[in-house]
Amino acid sequence: MANIKIVTDSSVQLTPEEISKYHITVVPLTIMIDNTVYIDGETITREDFMDEMAAAHNLPKTSQPAIGTFTDVFDKLTADGSQVLAIHMTETISGTVNSARQAAQLAKGKVTVVDSLSTDRGLAFQVLAAAEMAKAGKDLQAILDKIKQIRDNTTLVLGVTSLDNLVKGGRISRVSGLISSFLNIKVVLQLKDGELSALRKGRGMKTINNFITETISQMAKMPNIKSVGISTAGATELGEDVGKRIAEVLPSVPVLVRPTDPVIATHTGPGAIAIIYYVD
Repeated sequence: MANIKIVTDSSVQLTPEEISKYHITVVPLTIMIDNTVYIDGETITREDFMDEMAAAHNLPKTSQPAIGTFTDVFDKLTADGSQVLAIHMTETISGTVNSARQAAQLAKGKVTVVDSLSTDRGLAFQVLAAAEMAKAGKDLQAILDKIKQIRDNTTLVLGVTSLDNLVKGGRISRVSGLISSFLNIKVVLQLKDGELSALRKGRGMKTINNFITETISQMAKMPNIKSVGISTAGATELGEDVGKRIAEVLPSVPVLVRPTDPVIATHTGPGAIAIIYYVD
């Protein structure tokens, strides 16, 4: 049976330890801030990005990896007879998964591409499960079944403190139930099945704080949450606080608090916080 190697993109929320433990290949997107091009995760860190974005004249532009980049990665990984399973962020946010699909057609070896319908730690849950199963020698179909189960049982909710970036980036039209004329409102969004929808909107941080409190109290009642991610775009203290509050109500569940990736932060704008978890 062919060895299976796991590929994902840089929107994923993985620790350096997780990447190296499971030999996960992360293909970076590129980010252009004013006229400078950065390779995500390689020539700019997540923390530096927030400062650069704040100082920029224009909204940063993100670009998916080129088809040729993916083809090179796939050919290199399959050269020894292995096959590749590539799991990528939802098409709602980026054309990355389509780039990977086109590259898979051109690649010399066997490549399977999956749209995670998620991103950030939601994408990581699928990638980690796939990598763990691949390491244990499970076959491709078993891995695909497992990541579908995780995908169907993942919740990603997001508090956004300003709609400016979503509007400027043209992503607002993809959010159902959102009236974009109120630019000074705070919004709670959900990413479900690859679709972004507005759960609530209001003025002031109370909207975000209530959403956080309600989400934590809902989570406290769930017996089978497997893992939690808290990702922030510049809202570091808030993220740490939310992480602590979740750890108090779910003491045996791992909680990872980290800055989100520049690709995601570009769309959400500064001050955003996501709570991501999956139930088994």
